[in-house]
Amino acid sequence: MATPYRALSKALYRRMPKGLFSRTLLIIVVPIVVMQAVLAFVFMERHYDLVTQRLSQSVAREIALLISVMEHYPQDEGFERITEMARQDLALSVTVLPPEPLPPPRPKPFFDIVDLYLSEQISLAVGRPFWIDTVGRSSFVEIRIKLEKNVLRVIARRSQTYASNSHIFIVWMVSTSLVLVVIALLFLRNQTRPVERLAAAAEEFGKGRPIDDFRPSGALEVRRASQAFIEMRRRIERQIEQRTTMLAGVSHDLRTILTRFRLQLVLFKDSEEVRALQHDVDEMKTMLEDYLAFTRGDGDEQAQSLDLSLVVDELETEAEILGATVTSQFSGDPFVTVKPIAFKRALANLVTNAARYGNRLNIEVRHADGWLTMTVEDDGPGIPEDQRESVFRPFYRLDQARNQDAGGSGLGLAIARDIVRGHGGEIILGKSERLGGLSARVRIPL
Repeated sequence: MATPYRALSKALYRRMPKGLFSRTLLIIVVPIVVMQAVLAFVFMERHYDLVTQRLSQSVAREIALLISVMEHYPQDEGFERITEMARQDLALSVTVLPPEPLPPPRPKPFFDIVDLYLSEQISLAVGRPFWIDTVGRSSFVEIRIKLEKNVLRVIARRSQTYASNSHIFIVWMVSTSLVLVVIALLFLRNQTRPVERLAAAAEEFGKGRPIDDFRPSGALEVRRASQAFIEMRRRIERQIEQRTTMLAGVSHDLRTILTRFRLQLVLFKDSEEVRALQHDVDEMKTMLEDYLAFTRGDGDEQAQSLDLSLVVDELETEAEILGATVTSQFSGDPFVTVKPIAFKRALANLVTNAARYGNRLNIEVRHADGWLTMTVEDDGPGIPEDQRESVFRPFYRLDQARNQDAGGSGLGLAIARDIVRGHGGEIILGKSERLGGLSARVRIPL
């Protein structure tokens, strides 16, 4: 039982709308449509059929009465008296024709209940051979009854044989439904717009973009959620500000000490030990910058327009300085809105990492359909598939020859992923089909 239910649930989920507005509209429209369909069915099946049956029965009895009068009472030569009575009292056009065969039966309409009920009632009330046409003239119904010496032709208005005002019910039903749906659309739009604004504000905040114009609105529950989001944003911004202030102080103090070390080393005579100490100081400075960059993230930097074509040129130059041969491709609008310093740092970490362990690099950037996709490929040894997620952990180092941060702090990929995720994107590592090494793919919504 559970498997078919789950399969049905998944199938419905794939086909059902995903938006709040469309789902809420569906909740309102579907019951209205079902209710109108049930009412229409009941009306057409009960009232319309019953009224049509009664009207057809009345016409058939009137025809039977006319035949009875013609056969049991003397008539004038041209049957003018009975014709006038039928016209004035019964609203029927009656003509007495010479004895002749009835016309061949006409094709019966499949869904015409007038033909069905009228034929049935004539058979019951008259009990004589007859011919009926409910299609030839849309406003009238023609009936021919074979008598002993004549053929009686009766023409009745179509409205005399069926309930002709049923369409008014349908029109009123559909019209009121449309009015209710339009009113529901207006109210739903006003109720879902605050939720959409809240979702957009949360998305913009997640990408590090300013959202100064956001204010709580809408229903009470939506206002509470919006106010909670604003308070959460303030706490996060306050925490980031405090952390940035603390890191600035730590950075200043440690750099002062490292600068003092370097000045003191200058006073010593040049020797192998002094050069080793200078190398250690430089390495400590590099590690300190990496630690601060990882801890700080993108800080309070504001998103701005950035020319990616210039950034790609700078990345090519940095890779060539490290001795790699670089090719690049760029397509789409070069201008994107990101945090420039942090974003360039993330891309530089990927490119320098690839240049350090590969001889050939390929950088491909594509900006289309609201997404920025950048792929950095190299011909190096690559990363085993089971460790491609682990290398993003801070301070993680590979045991193999390829060490993403050899000579560094082990934070290059961690910093890059933190910055890319701060822009709402992701970094995916894989095998390069073109060069055979590692492929690092950055995808960011813009």
